[in-house]
Amino acid sequence: MAVAVLLVLGVVAAWSVLIPGVSAWENTVVAVIGSLRLTGPVAAAFAAWVAVRRRRGTGRRSLTTWQAVRAPLAILTVVVGSFTATVLVLAVRTVLTEQAGRLLPSGLVMGVAGLTLYVTIGWVTGWLLPWTITPVFAGLGCYGLFTWLTRGETWADRLAPATREPYDVFQGLSATAFTDQTLWLLGVSAALLLGWAALVTRQALVLAGALLAVLAAGTGMARLLSDPPTLSAQRVVYSCQEWPITVCVHPGMRTGLPELGSAFVKIASRLAGTPGEFSRLEQRPRSDDGSLPPGAVPIHVDDLSTGFADEAADEFVEGLAQDCDGTPAGGYRDIVIAWLRGKPLPSGPLPEHQYAAAWFSGLTETQRREWLRLYYADFVGCRLQNGHFGGQAEQTGQTGQAETGQTETGQVWQPGQSVQTGQGSQPGQGIPGQETQLRQETQPGQETQPGQETREVRGPQAGQADRAARSGRERRAERGAGIGREVRSGREDPAWRDGPVHREGLSGQAGQTDADVAHRPDGRPGGSAQGGRGRSPDGSALAAPGEPDRRGGRADRHADRRAPAGRDVGDAQVPPGRQAPPSHGARESLGAPWVTGRSDGGQENGRPSRRS
Repeated sequence: MAVAVLLVLGVVAAWSVLIPGVSAWENTVVAVIGSLRLTGPVAAAFAAWVAVRRRRGTGRRSLTTWQAVRAPLAILTVVVGSFTATVLVLAVRTVLTEQAGRLLPSGLVMGVAGLTLYVTIGWVTGWLLPWTITPVFAGLGCYGLFTWLTRGETWADRLAPATREPYDVFQGLSATAFTDQTLWLLGVSAALLLGWAALVTRQALVLAGALLAVLAAGTGMARLLSDPPTLSAQRVVYSCQEWPITVCVHPGMRTGLPELGSAFVKIASRLAGTPGEFSRLEQRPRSDDGSLPPGAVPIHVDDLSTGFADEAADEFVEGLAQDCDGTPAGGYRDIVIAWLRGKPLPSGPLPEHQYAAAWFSGLTETQRREWLRLYYADFVGCRLQNGHFGGQAEQTGQTGQAETGQTETGQVWQPGQSVQTGQGSQPGQGIPGQETQLRQETQPGQETQPGQETREVRGPQAGQADRAARSGRERRAERGAGIGREVRSGREDPAWRDGPVHREGLSGQAGQTDADVAHRPDGRPGGSAQGGRGRSPDGSALAAPGEPDRRGGRADRHADRRAPAGRDVGDAQVPPGRQAPPSHGARESLGAPWVTGRSDGGQENGRPSRRS
């Protein structure tokens, strides 16, 4: 039962210490040693529980040396057996994958020595304090003591049965350090166990053995404190991927090469041509400040957990430029950082940041890369400002485009700078300081004089002018259509004969009445302004009185349309069943094409005339 519990706890604890995605023997050794932080206190509690029961069963009976140490050695055998099972499980996992590095037996022996110390402490505590609650105190006490030692920054952390965490794959493991640590742990464990046996058996030989164990523990401690910190045992031979860019990592992390290459290829293409361009990525430890070959940049990958490539890319891009927190330049820096990472551009808290994000999003990919080549030094030095992003920080959105002259391609027109509309941006355009021409069309029928500057109407004014022009044309077209229907009507109607009629074509414009045209040159109304000539119902010009008609007759041929004698238009009688024509004021209010036109200034032969 104890073996099963320790095995499960050991595997769970070791799995939590494993660096995700790293397939190396060093990773397995560190994980096995790390499992002691749970299995060790449990082993101490188990030993204390057995010691309490043994003390109560033995009483004050004297024991020999073998009788005294037999029980703790049996407990140690059970604990070491569970530790061995944990090692086998992790070793199988490592063998099934492409492992790198080498297995250090000294590390496994150090783990066994650490378990020995836990068991010894638990046994001695349970024997000296035969209480029911002693096993709990023993387990919690061991856990708190060694956790405090391992998390300390002093020399005492080397005395605990553990390794430094977090483990760095480039740091490596030292077999010499493991040997010295094993000597210390076994020495102090033997000193405690033999010292307790000498107290129980009261034998001097056992006491002498305890003194020798103290000497061994002191030797191991001295070696641990005199040796330098654990360093890499051998130089790392990188595993590299050459396409699409060269990426080199620790051989235990070679399974992450494809994802790293995909995450950095776009960054490399966007930094091309700038001082920050690179063609090779090398994984380096964070504490390494060594030199790199030309074109190579360092990256830091701690493990291969989910999202490791994005985290490495974010850390790399963030390290390109200085930190600008608390300054307006920080908002512009965030825009460039987001573009390099392929993320949505942040709007920022300030209006100028929002305008800069909108301006930068309007550029093409080629224009953005050209922009970065021009202003890379300002980006790195935290010197970006609104002038680098169009220089218009107050206007945003559609209204800002109409007022500032922002084009669809993201270019910003400023006073003294012209923009060529209707033409796509070429590579390199759309950046501050670049001039283009503004080409506009003049109004129909308007000629542009030499040196004359044309203006382009944008915004709400242009829309209102267009709507007004369209409304005028539509009203004239509707009026002309109504007049045409009335003029083309060939039906003789007394009401029409007696009432005002529509005169078409007198001024050369459809839908114009006698009241709207000019008087004849002789002062009589109803004529045309051009020589007093009107137009016949078919649209041809009429000859003046006395002139020969161009159609083969004279102008008097149209005088057959006469009103009844003795009747005037003004007081014409309405036939039965007919409606009187509206008055002059009503005509204007109704908008009907009624006029009181007379062909010769009044009546012809006593009849009011109507031209159809």
